[in-house]
Amino acid sequence: MSTSPAELVRQLLDWYHTSHRDLPWRRNADPYRVWVSEIMLQQTRVEAVLPYYERFLQHFPTVESLAMAPRQEVLANWAGLGYYRRARMLHDAAKRIVRDFGGQWPADYRTMRSLPGIGEYTAAAIASIAFDQPRAALDGNGLRVLARFTDDRRDIRGAACRRALQVLAGSLMETVLPGQRGAFTQALIELGATVCIPRAPRCLNCPWKAACAGFASGTAPELPVKGRHRTLRRVELSIVIARRGNRVLARERPADASIMPGFWELPTVEGLSGALPDPWPVGLREVSRLGAFSHAITNTSYACQVYEAHAESSRVSGYRWVAVADLRRKPLATISKKALRFVAGTIN
Repeated sequence: MSTSPAELVRQLLDWYHTSHRDLPWRRNADPYRVWVSEIMLQQTRVEAVLPYYERFLQHFPTVESLAMAPRQEVLANWAGLGYYRRARMLHDAAKRIVRDFGGQWPADYRTMRSLPGIGEYTAAAIASIAFDQPRAALDGNGLRVLARFTDDRRDIRGAACRRALQVLAGSLMETVLPGQRGAFTQALIELGATVCIPRAPRCLNCPWKAACAGFASGTAPELPVKGRHRTLRRVELSIVIARRGNRVLARERPADASIMPGFWELPTVEGLSGALPDPWPVGLREVSRLGAFSHAITNTSYACQVYEAHAESSRVSGYRWVAVADLRRKPLATISKKALRFVAGTIN
C-alpha cells in the first residue's frame, strides 16, 4: 500500500463530510436508532427502508416501547420489509435489553454480539457509530470497496478473502482519531453505495482512485469475484379471495410455522390451475380467476394466480372472516396483500 492508512482515512473522511447523503439514521447516534437502521438495512435497499424506518420509530421511539409492544404490532409495522425473522429477533433483543440492562444499550461489543440477531458487522457498526469504538465494520459495500482497492481476485465469499479485507479495515480504523470512528464506518459504506457501486463503478469520483489497485489494473468493474449463485427456485401458487360483505376469509399462520409465523394470509395452495384449484378449504365454491402476478424473495420466484370464491357456510375450518380494514392493520403476508389488489375498490 503506497499511500499510508492515515492518509487514506483522511481522504475518505474529507470526501464523506462533503458528499454523504442526508439519511435519518445519521442525524442521531443513539444506539437504539442506529441498531434499528442496521437491522432494517440488512439485505434491503436504502430507498426501501426510508419510509419504514421513520414509521417504525414513531410507533416504537424507545427500546422500552418496542420491548413492551405485542409481537403482532411489531410484525405489522415491519410488514413489507421482508425477512421477518429480523423483526422477531429485534423484538426479542429489545426485551432482553430491558430485562437485563434496564433499557440501556450495552456498550460492550461482546455483550452486543450475545443479543438476538446481532452479528459481527452489526455489533461493530453500533460500537463505532454510537460509542466511537475502534471497531471496523464491513458490510457488502465495504467488502466490495476493499476488494477493488487491493485488486483481490479471490472469491469474496471465501473465508480467506474476508479475513484479509477485515484486517485491512482494522488497520485503517486504527488510525482514525476519536470522535471520527462512526463517520469512518459510514464513509466506507457510503463509498460503496454511491461511488464504488456493483456495476459500472464511478471511479473518477472516488477519493481513493489514485491508490486503488483495481482502478490501476482496470479490473475494478469485474470485482469482487463471487462464487456461482444458486438457481432461483420457481413455485406456483393459487390464492383465493372469498368474501362476505367487507370481510374476507383469512387465517393466522401458527406460531411454530417454519415460514412467517404469526402472519396472516388468504387461502393459498401450491400449484396453478386453469379451472378449479384443488384442494381448497372445504366449503368454498364457484371459483373464478381474477388475474396473476409474480413475486420473488431470496432464492424463490413465485408465479401466483388469484381466484374469487364464495363460501357455502359461515364457518370454514381453520379460517376466520376478517374485515379487510382490520386485516390491513395486521401483519399480512406480502403475497396475500398483492392478491387483494385485484379487488381493490370493490371491497373496503
